[in-house]
Amino acid sequence: MRDFKIGYSLGPLLSMDEVLVIAKHADNAGGVDSIWIPESWGRDTFSTLGAISQVTRKIQLGSSIVNVYSRTPATIAMGAVTLDKLSNKRTVLGIGTSTPELVTGWHGMEFKQPLERTKECIECLRIILSGARAGYNGRHFKITNFKILEPLARKTLPIYVGAVNQKMIDLANALADGIIFYLRPIDELRKIVGILKSKTRSNHRYPEFEIACSIICAISKKNPEKARERASKTLAYYISTGRYYNKFLTDKGFQTEVISITERYKIGGLKSAAKAVTDRLLDSLTICGSIDQCSESFERFLSTGISLPIIQINPVDDSILSFKEMLSTFRSTG
Repeated sequence: MRDFKIGYSLGPLLSMDEVLVIAKHADNAGGVDSIWIPESWGRDTFSTLGAISQVTRKIQLGSSIVNVYSRTPATIAMGAVTLDKLSNKRTVLGIGTSTPELVTGWHGMEFKQPLERTKECIECLRIILSGARAGYNGRHFKITNFKILEPLARKTLPIYVGAVNQKMIDLANALADGIIFYLRPIDELRKIVGILKSKTRSNHRYPEFEIACSIICAISKKNPEKARERASKTLAYYISTGRYYNKFLTDKGFQTEVISITERYKIGGLKSAAKAVTDRLLDSLTICGSIDQCSESFERFLSTGISLPIIQINPVDDSILSFKEMLSTFRSTG
């Protein structure tokens, strides 16, 4: 395999105890660049990463993602600054819009003008995280003559943006330090990575614009078919409930599968929807199955040119064993 960095996403399929054990093991084992904590309607990102910071010493700690509706830029900045102090400068701040279903149904907010809101949030964060006194008068956010009270561990933090559509990708490329993709077919991922790498950027805070992709992963040496079933369930869930991903995958040549998955989810739930996930869809979007199958799939994702694959852990039976199998299969050399 070529040289690469690797991160792991520890989501709600893992208990809090399992998250801490896995994070500590990843830190001690070496070869892991970062641990990422998603946020939806369960575990809070910053407090979880704060706990992880106390059982790790080396790995980067990323939010993937904190949404720009449920928190103000000031609240996001306070969380990031606190985490950066606790972790000794290991914070990577991943932000994004989340989904209309979550923003409206869980937070009770109107999902409107996501591109402009994200742009304003980044601009506010840059000011606050520099330690400067902030004055900002935007359509969505306003800050009047305030400076963050907590002394900063450093004068800048890397900001990554979760993006699906082209306008958000362009915004991330122009204003952020990295981008986080999710549920992007390999062929499409290769195209967009090529475009991103060909563009000249004015932002030189960090030597390289990080192109990260979070990838659903389920691996099992003993029961590879069960691993593929586990990945199918996760994939079916996001397609059935996520409006953006549903439309995006429909537009990218998976209309038949998306319709079937969505209809079966409405009638028979997740188990039924997962049966409509084809091998073509599964192999384009996930890494799953046996050790050999996962190793080959991982190499295909690396070949797209992404700079940071983030393996989303979907445990098969024992969570710690699943992680250890991933760790031994995807041994980073970066």
